[in-house]
Amino acid sequence: MNPDTPLQLLGGLTAREFLRDYWQQKPLLIRQAIPGFESPISPDELAGLSLEEEVESRVVLEHGERPWEMRRGPFAEDTYQNLPERDWTLLVQAVDQFVPEVAELLEHFRFLPSWRIDDVMISYAAPGGGVGPHFDNYDVFLLQGHGRRRWKIGQMCDAESALLPHADLRILADFQQTDEWVLEPGDMLYLPPRLAHFGIAEDDCMTYSVGFRAPSAAEVLTHFTDFLAQFLPDEERYSDAGTAPASDPHEIQRDALDRLKLLLNEHMSDERLLLTWFGQFMTEPRYPELVAGTDVEEADFLSAIEDGAVLIRNPSARLAWSEVDIGLVLFASGQSRLLPSSLRELLKLICAAEALHFDNLGQWLGDEDGRKLLLELIKQGSLEFADE
Repeated sequence: MNPDTPLQLLGGLTAREFLRDYWQQKPLLIRQAIPGFESPISPDELAGLSLEEEVESRVVLEHGERPWEMRRGPFAEDTYQNLPERDWTLLVQAVDQFVPEVAELLEHFRFLPSWRIDDVMISYAAPGGGVGPHFDNYDVFLLQGHGRRRWKIGQMCDAESALLPHADLRILADFQQTDEWVLEPGDMLYLPPRLAHFGIAEDDCMTYSVGFRAPSAAEVLTHFTDFLAQFLPDEERYSDAGTAPASDPHEIQRDALDRLKLLLNEHMSDERLLLTWFGQFMTEPRYPELVAGTDVEEADFLSAIEDGAVLIRNPSARLAWSEVDIGLVLFASGQSRLLPSSLRELLKLICAAEALHFDNLGQWLGDEDGRKLLLELIKQGSLEFADE
């Protein structure tokens, strides 16, 4: 995608202009980001998803048994018959992994790294419904899919921002409104991290929330050091060989801290291990249990492709790739594989193509490394046959 091409989704801004002036900085309202947008899923279908065991869902009632009561799914079929006529919201996570037509919406956002995209959450709200004034620690695009929602924008927040006492929701105790818009189907609002916002349904409405993964510093340090520890032998320890005599045996001297920093830096600065961890972390599927592989023999795989079989990415799988000094690395659903540089175009194809078939795989079926990679991804579950 040309970063200097004006995009309808961004109201005529180019990707370069949007990233320079708005991304992670300030909100942007785009009227008719997707002109004439019609939601590919109905409120009843969304409610139906919330009945499923594998789907993550919540209902928030502003006036329930307690203020802002939250109930977690899966829900029973009679749940929605017993809800009030207004002031409640249903939120369903990762709808893109269960409804292909919703997943197709993500093609509009390819001006951003695909490995940064978390999921598409869809909310349905009865009139007056919302989840209270709050802020998120990640970027989000809010696309209006049905009905109208009033969005109120407030102040930038941080860990010190006062919250109401609530076990499940992080509702701001002090919301300082700065702007307000009503969005209709096809309108979209971009919000940077930590910006307070409050959405209120004007009527029955549905909103698509495209969220982006952003690991916290705490997550990075915790998960990366756990990953790193797998490769460190127990005998590699803090050492003070050659140290000078201590003037006070109870004092931790500065040179001890320098030695400790040297020990840490030696391993924390290993870029290949950092890339491996980061790629695996950012491609971990939201629902790992849905990435289940198929045990298939190479001969059967080749025969199926030659007979017209089509491979697609598992909707729950995440793929990305990178280049290192000794080749290429493919990250697939939390796993990584070092591959020869000759497979660069195949990696791009696997990550980007809507479907893999004989016509676009032909040249790679005769390549031993290419065949082996495709077979491994099928067995791992990141790729699957379309008719399964």
